[in-house]
Amino acid sequence: MSLSPEIRQKEQNLLNKLKTLDSLALAYSGGVDSSYLAAVAHDALQDRCIMVIADSPSIPRSELRDAVELAQSRQWNLQVIQTVEHLNKDYQENSGERCYFCKSELFDKMTLWCSQNHVKQIAYGAIIDDLGDHRPGALAASEHNVLAPLQDADLSKDEIRILSRDRQLPTHSKPSFACLASRLPVGEKVTVQKLTQIEMAEEVLKNAGIIQYRARHHNDICRIEVSDDDMESMLLNRLQIAGEIKKLGYRHIALDLQGYRTGSTNGLQNK
Repeated sequence: MSLSPEIRQKEQNLLNKLKTLDSLALAYSGGVDSSYLAAVAHDALQDRCIMVIADSPSIPRSELRDAVELAQSRQWNLQVIQTVEHLNKDYQENSGERCYFCKSELFDKMTLWCSQNHVKQIAYGAIIDDLGDHRPGALAASEHNVLAPLQDADLSKDEIRILSRDRQLPTHSKPSFACLASRLPVGEKVTVQKLTQIEMAEEVLKNAGIIQYRARHHNDICRIEVSDDDMESMLLNRLQIAGEIKKLGYRHIALDLQGYRTGSTNGLQNK
């Protein structure tokens, strides 16, 4: 599939802007947006660009492993740092501002690492689609003077997927992902035990061949969301999947008939 002149120009603008930077630490997660930005930043800056990925209980081990493997396969400079947002009481409270405390911890640690390694700028993978949403993490980015090159280049998620496919990045078709704490209703305390339970439940879904999924945590109930494309497979394998997830400590396994959707735990509180 050939790229439109408009999309090509946006990528060229992005590349040109990145080339003006002295050195860059990029907040990298292995997701669609940050992986594309990593590829372009590596082209622009080579050894002057370092992909920094955070390792914490908020991130599934499989996601971390895949992100590291992608960076290694592309010969990107990669630095793994430890973040401890899960120890912050404000983060644990899981208010509607939870992402602010998570991103603040990430950017605090990245700022320290950059000062120790003489790296001048920090960037992250915010895109223009994010501008219309409530994004507490964007406030943390602003407070830390973090660049948003994809937004500056006016790139959307759909365009980034097209450009990622053109660059043969395996993330071009990767499903949307968010940190494990997003599976908890707003107001329910975040604990490492719950994050681990959610991670293991979603690993069951992944191993069953489900592509787009969420395991929403409601005390002893696991509410599963899958895309319309995955619904038939989910129903065919429901007994096996439910049995495996019950082993993790859930008493009831529910399939949400409304399917996968972002933010379905926002505003919900367990009683």
